[in-house]
Amino acid sequence: MSIFNRQKLTAPRLAAAGASLAIAGTLLGVGVATSAPAATAATAATAASQAPAANANAAVKPTIVLVHGAWADNSSWNAVVEELQARGYTVDVPPNPLRGVVDDANYLSDFLSTISGPIVLVGHSYGGFVITQAATGNAQVKALVYDDAFIPAAGDTAEILSGNEPGSCLAVSDPSTVLNFAPFPGAAKGDADTYVKPSVFTSCFTNGLPAREAAALAAEQQPLAASVLTETLTVAPAWQTIPSWAVIGTQDHVIPPAEQLVMAHRAGSHVTEINAPHLSMISDPRAVTQVIIAAARATS
Repeated sequence: MSIFNRQKLTAPRLAAAGASLAIAGTLLGVGVATSAPAATAATAATAASQAPAANANAAVKPTIVLVHGAWADNSSWNAVVEELQARGYTVDVPPNPLRGVVDDANYLSDFLSTISGPIVLVGHSYGGFVITQAATGNAQVKALVYDDAFIPAAGDTAEILSGNEPGSCLAVSDPSTVLNFAPFPGAAKGDADTYVKPSVFTSCFTNGLPAREAAALAAEQQPLAASVLTETLTVAPAWQTIPSWAVIGTQDHVIPPAEQLVMAHRAGSHVTEINAPHLSMISDPRAVTQVIIAAARATS
């Protein structure tokens, strides 16, 4: 809180020794006359052989880069990865360090620099902050997709956006009622790693998922530095210059759907609402995949 055959031409044989000059001339005339269609056929074959290559270049698919959010890891994208790969897309799912908006965005920017060709950048939850900062000024990024994600502007923080509209289980006056805190090496004074309490995680993040799966996700969560919740962008948001799409789970208890709509409309995003919880890429991966593919096709 993200892959001719060339037909051999044979010269006609002279029919017999001692043929007349007229016959020879006729044979030569035939040879010259038939060479023109052969040349035309060869030219057509060459053009035909080049056409698939030209079409392939025109239909190059972008690389899809998926960025996970807070209290998660890249395995949360597994089902979406399988859907995209089955449709012939190259997919990368780099880790999100969850240390800070600027640090996480710089990490992602360095990763994006290793990719050649167009990119569709997808962020879930807090991953929306990361892609919004990292994509600014990157001409390779052709589309942004926000999956139950923050779509921040300058000055926004995750803490502020979560509380702008009612309905977030994390918008509480006492964070210790929903989060567990743990020290980590090198932390600034007052900072700590945060984990969502398991009881809150299963009711807030994974509502609608099977109980055993929800419990496993709660146990496997990756910590978010507490300071991240009050950090904002340091650059102009990428959605100002890059077209964007938003998937909004109407049963999201982490980022209220009403606030997601406000952010999406501000960014001019193409909006798709689905009946899904915050972890929509797990509960409804096909719907999320369809939006990603729509973004990829629209910007190819």
